[in-house]
Amino acid sequence: MIPDPQTGYPPTPGIAERIGPNIRRVLAPNPSPMTFWGTNSYLVGQRDLAVIDPGPDDPAHLAALLKAIGTARVTAILVTHAHVDHSPLARALSAATKAPIHAFSDAMGGRSAVMQRLAEGGLVGGGEGVDAEFAPDETLADGDVVDGADWSLTALHTPGHFGNHLCFALGDAVFCGDLVMGWASSLVSPPEGDLTDFMASCRRLQQSNWRIFHAGHGAPIDTPAERLDWLIRHRLSREAEILEALAEGPATSATLAARIYVDTPPALLPAATRNVLAHLIDLHGKNRVTPIDHLSERAVFSLT
Repeated sequence: MIPDPQTGYPPTPGIAERIGPNIRRVLAPNPSPMTFWGTNSYLVGQRDLAVIDPGPDDPAHLAALLKAIGTARVTAILVTHAHVDHSPLARALSAATKAPIHAFSDAMGGRSAVMQRLAEGGLVGGGEGVDAEFAPDETLADGDVVDGADWSLTALHTPGHFGNHLCFALGDAVFCGDLVMGWASSLVSPPEGDLTDFMASCRRLQQSNWRIFHAGHGAPIDTPAERLDWLIRHRLSREAEILEALAEGPATSATLAARIYVDTPPALLPAATRNVLAHLIDLHGKNRVTPIDHLSERAVFSLT
């Protein structure tokens, strides 16, 4: 397992580790190429607790969370977004603790108009797996606050990786879900992912002076401004590669991904193809590329 760049060792699944004032992390045992070590579940507070991203539907992880909670009272379960590695355990944890589940919406909420049209046209899959049954007990709009005895979390609607994605600000720290990660760039896979929204959400976070990001996977990001700068530059660089490749002639997202992601393992090429599709949809919205037929997963695109 890859070491934590800050501590020098990988975290141990199921063990509550204190990573900041009033913050503990419990790692779920679901490592993969898409989740790195696994999903980070966070416990915030002391006298009463907020649990952020309970994680996958895994009895061992539920037991680990309940052990970490101990005799404390859970007053809120907060979900950043409805991917299967973040939200499914919320219902079982709610049943065990009687705490309400808070999120922006169900799994279908927060989509842009173009992504809604693509979904209605049959574009599905290609991502990390949607928790289609997810539904919160209480919805949180952008700017809503959830309070505890010794903590206050502000919801920030930050779509891009997922339409219903929320970040949660705790003072100058942010629980950033899968919008920003330190070990990889976030997957943006239509119709759940929208690159236009992703770039806007990253730029929104750039407007504040955050001290640290606690991501859904991987180690804390202690230079959040630099990481946001990198993410935006990375996406703009990928956009330039796509435009350069299209200058050679029309192509599909799959053809472009194979041409651009030359060092990517074959098993990850489908995810790379979805990332390219996200760029093409964004470029189409900016009138820089045009689908020769109609906008779809298999469309052939050319420069406008």
